[in-house]
Amino acid sequence: MTKEAANQKKTLTVTLIKSINGTRESHRATVRGLGLRRMNSSRVLEDTDAVRGMINKVSYLVKVS
Repeated sequence: MTKEAANQKKTLTVTLIKSINGTRESHRATVRGLGLRRMNSSRVLEDTDAVRGMINKVSYLVKVS
């Protein structure tokens, strides 16, 4: 593995596709923790176990690409 390849980090693009109205408070906090504020907002996040766990928790609200 080259030095450049080691420096490149894998990323995920997460988009909020459903409203958080009527969801559990912990799920709303998770969406906010992912940095998503309103419908159709997207964030490019580092691919870590913590981020994957958050996405898994609110998978019915978000789209990952």
